[in-house]
Amino acid sequence: MTKQTAFSLSILLVFFFHCITTLGQPAAAPAQPANAPVQPANAPVQPPTPPVVQPAKAPAPVQSAKVPPIKKGVPDVTKILGKAGGFSVFIRLLKSTGVSDQLYGQLNNSNNGFTIFAPTDAAFSSLKAGTINSLSDLQKTQLVQFHILNTVVTLSNFQTLSNPVPTEAGDTSAGEFPLTVTTAGNQVNISTILVNTTLGGTVYSDNQLDIYQVDQVLLPVDIFSPKPKHKAPASAPTLSKPKSADNDDDADTDTPSVAAKVNASGAVSLNRHGILVSIGVAVIASLSRRDLMA
Repeated sequence: MTKQTAFSLSILLVFFFHCITTLGQPAAAPAQPANAPVQPANAPVQPPTPPVVQPAKAPAPVQSAKVPPIKKGVPDVTKILGKAGGFSVFIRLLKSTGVSDQLYGQLNNSNNGFTIFAPTDAAFSSLKAGTINSLSDLQKTQLVQFHILNTVVTLSNFQTLSNPVPTEAGDTSAGEFPLTVTTAGNQVNISTILVNTTLGGTVYSDNQLDIYQVDQVLLPVDIFSPKPKHKAPASAPTLSKPKSADNDDDADTDTPSVAAKVNASGAVSLNRHGILVSIGVAVIASLSRRDLMA
């Protein structure tokens, strides 16, 4: 009994010691799995990402044509004449025909110069009523241009011009717009064949533009006295065509010639004379027979 009790106590002591030893040690780390999970053979296919669309670039602004800058001090013909006064009709014609804009543009864009003969309002009043209104738009433009020379001419340089003087209206070689300028001392005479006048005072003068007053409207011959239209020459009388040989033969057979007529008349006359001679011979013979019988 005592041995069994001692044996049981020893077993309990061993168990108790084992438990104390086990509790005193740190807990062991959890065991790692033997093999890592196997990755799938093929990764899932990702859907293609749509391309990024770049926004369209705005078109570059169209550059407008460069307008040449306006020169400082460019003379304006209509303003100059308006300030001088007495040229309202000529100013109206310059504007309505567009010649004033052309002059301003050329004076601004180039070094060209012009000389203008400006008729006064009194000069236009001296014309017959309706003279200007009866002109076509082209003729009004030519009338204004006939008062403009495509060069700067000072008072001292008029004597150097060679006649006929060309104007903006047209070519003088064709004789359509002849303008003659002559000088006598300090006097400058202008002739258009239809109008003879003298140069008046200077309205404006610089290195690009000279404007002079004239007391008569310069009337070009081509507009106010146009050349008469030449009539077509009368056609010369046509000669009759000579007849062909066949026609001559037909004419000979159908119509007797003059010689044939003469021969026929001669034959008739000869026949008549022959008959008379025969009658006379017969009468003489009968008389002579009577005498013999007697």
